[in-house]
Amino acid sequence: MQLGKTKVFLRAGQMAELDARRTEVLGNAARTLQRQIRTYIARKDFVLLRKAAIQLQSCWRAISACNLYEQLRREAAALKIQKNFRYHTARLSYLTLQNSAIIVQAGMRAMTARSEFRFRKQTKAAIKIQAHVRCHREYSYYRRLQKAAIVTQCGWRRRVARKELRNLKMAARETGALKEAKDKLEKKVEELTWRLQLERRLRTELEDTKAQEITKLQEALRSMQIQVEDANARVIQEREASRKAIEEAPPVIKETPVVIQDTAKIDALTAEVESLKVSLLSEKQASEEAKKASADAETRNMDLAKKLQEAEGKVDQLQDSAQRLEEKLSNLESENQVLRQQALTMSPTGKSISARPRTTIIQRTPENGSILNGETKPAHDKALVVSNPKEPESEEKPQKSLNEKQQENQDLLIKCISEDLGFSGGKPVAACVIYKSLLHWRSFEVERTSVFDRIIQTIASSIEAPENNDVLAYWLCNASTLLMLLQHTLKANGAASLTPQRRRSSSASLFGRMSQGLRASPQSAGLSFLNNRMLGRVDDLRQVEAKYPALLFKQQLTAFLEKMYGMIRDNLKKEISPLLGLCIQAPRTSRASLVKGRQQASAVAQQALIAHWQSIVKSLNNYLNMMKANYVPAFLVRKVFSQIFSFINVQLFNSLLLRRECCSFSNGEYVKSGLAELEQWCCYATEEYVGSSWDELKHIRQAVGFLVIHQKPKKTLNEISNELCPVLSIQQLYRISTMYWDDKYGTHSVSSDVISSMRVLMTEDSNNSVSSSFLLDDDSSIPFSVDDLSKSMQQVDVADVEPPPLIRENSGFVFLHQRSDL
Repeated sequence: MQLGKTKVFLRAGQMAELDARRTEVLGNAARTLQRQIRTYIARKDFVLLRKAAIQLQSCWRAISACNLYEQLRREAAALKIQKNFRYHTARLSYLTLQNSAIIVQAGMRAMTARSEFRFRKQTKAAIKIQAHVRCHREYSYYRRLQKAAIVTQCGWRRRVARKELRNLKMAARETGALKEAKDKLEKKVEELTWRLQLERRLRTELEDTKAQEITKLQEALRSMQIQVEDANARVIQEREASRKAIEEAPPVIKETPVVIQDTAKIDALTAEVESLKVSLLSEKQASEEAKKASADAETRNMDLAKKLQEAEGKVDQLQDSAQRLEEKLSNLESENQVLRQQALTMSPTGKSISARPRTTIIQRTPENGSILNGETKPAHDKALVVSNPKEPESEEKPQKSLNEKQQENQDLLIKCISEDLGFSGGKPVAACVIYKSLLHWRSFEVERTSVFDRIIQTIASSIEAPENNDVLAYWLCNASTLLMLLQHTLKANGAASLTPQRRRSSSASLFGRMSQGLRASPQSAGLSFLNNRMLGRVDDLRQVEAKYPALLFKQQLTAFLEKMYGMIRDNLKKEISPLLGLCIQAPRTSRASLVKGRQQASAVAQQALIAHWQSIVKSLNNYLNMMKANYVPAFLVRKVFSQIFSFINVQLFNSLLLRRECCSFSNGEYVKSGLAELEQWCCYATEEYVGSSWDELKHIRQAVGFLVIHQKPKKTLNEISNELCPVLSIQQLYRISTMYWDDKYGTHSVSSDVISSMRVLMTEDSNNSVSSSFLLDDDSSIPFSVDDLSKSMQQVDVADVEPPPLIRENSGFVFLHQRSDL
């Protein structure tokens, strides 16, 4: 074959070969087309034939099923007819037998009842006869005994009456002796006080004289001892000198005169020693006599001390009686004042009294006079009451300006406390400023004021956002501190407390003089009281008689305190609730790594195991730091965490009892590791802020401890219920024991005997109508009262709190600058 530019040149025979090849290809294509067409036609015929066969088979099967159903229905109807007929015949025979048995039993019981009734009737008649006989016998004996007793009592009462008559006659003659007895008692008290002072003075003088005598005797004894020592020293020196002289002198010539001279000296010395001994004995006798005299003086002092103590006891009794008399007198005066006020309000002249011109009362001072029992007693040179009947308009203007100034001060206070004032030395500034202002303005003692409502509205507007825990903790601290101060300050309405002037105007008798002498001066007390009221000093919390607005403010403040406490607790519950659902069951990857024991990923597995628990611990730590930063009382912090741990215990324990996949060995280890994290946090947070919160997890701790113990089949019910899980009930133990499965070691739960014993106890509990619920309930109530809060909190010294800058330079709040050292 050759290829040219425009043509192809072939050899001879090549063209025929190409045509044959083309014919073969075309034949193969035609055969393929024919095969596909025939296949399609055959397939279509087969499908049509199969559909017809299936339809015929379904129709035939439906007909056969209907026939079979009809046959079965007929058999069931026949069986029901047979059953009902047999039941009817058996019921008829049973009823016949029952009626005959009942008739026989009724006849037998009637016969026995008649015989028993006849016996009881005879017994009752015999008992009644015996009772009447015994009653007659005992009544006759009682009548005789009563008659004798009446005679005896009449004789004794006549004797006692005569004796009392004589005493009354004697007392009637001595009616004037009561006053004399009172005078004698007063004189006796005065005499006892004088004797007490005299005995004290004599005792001091006797002690001084005794001390002087003892010192004199000791000095004399020391001087005698010195003299004796000197005499002994001189005797020793003379003996040594004589011995030396004898040794140095010649033995023959001067022997006799030396001996004579030495014996004379010795005699003189012995005589001097004897005289010294006699003087020493005399001194000893004198010292013994002095000791006896001192002992006698001590015994006399003891007797005098006993008499002095008895006199002091009598004086104390007299003081108590005088104090009681003063209290009775003050109560009578207060009741008299209340009755006078009621009489003035109810009298028809009340309008005329109120219509009188206003007067300005000047504050009492030692120079301008004294006020007794609420009445004005002016001095000679100054007037206490200044009346201006001609200028009523000029009086209303200062009153109006005073009210406006008071309103401005209240507005400034509300504006100040609406800001975050912070804390001063761990004490909330807002609460202290509110308390000092209300106490200085005497808002607790007025019948009508709006400052309490404005303070409550300010607190309510500040805690409108329930998610802002910092603001809630800040106001929780302020509300608790203010409530504690109100609890110590306010008292309910009752008899008005006496003023110092009224106490000073009590009886001027001997009892009053004694009580005034033994106590502090009431005049100084009254002046200090007035100074405190004038200067606005609130160093010492004094009792104030609260009116209705103040008591209502206290109740509203208590409600807001409980609300803020509940909001903080609920916010923490909402934050940890999603995590608790993940903490009850270990992640599958972590459980698989624990079961297989892979060492290469142990750290990662442990981190994954405690990740959710660490999130809970982080939330608890954040709330603890937040409440510490806002100085929330430790009592409230303990209550919050106690309820949170109780919530954790309820959620985990109920999930453990309701989900079988949680009652496994590996899951118990997982929950146990998480509880260890919580225990570690409790140790870190200290008992001051956590308290007994760890004890609230006792149910889940004991349940988890039961899951992870080994050799459960060997444990008895007594060991489980008393040693391992004493808190859990039988229903809860039965639930855990039946749902337990060991996915790590393949061990079994408790033995079948323990399970059967649990079932028996459960049936007994159900028969005794004991609650069979095995789930725990969450307690969302407020777990404290105002008294508990006030007792747990320390006393707050509001005087040392620095006022905020907004009201520091204001002249209406000068009283906030007072200090406890003024």
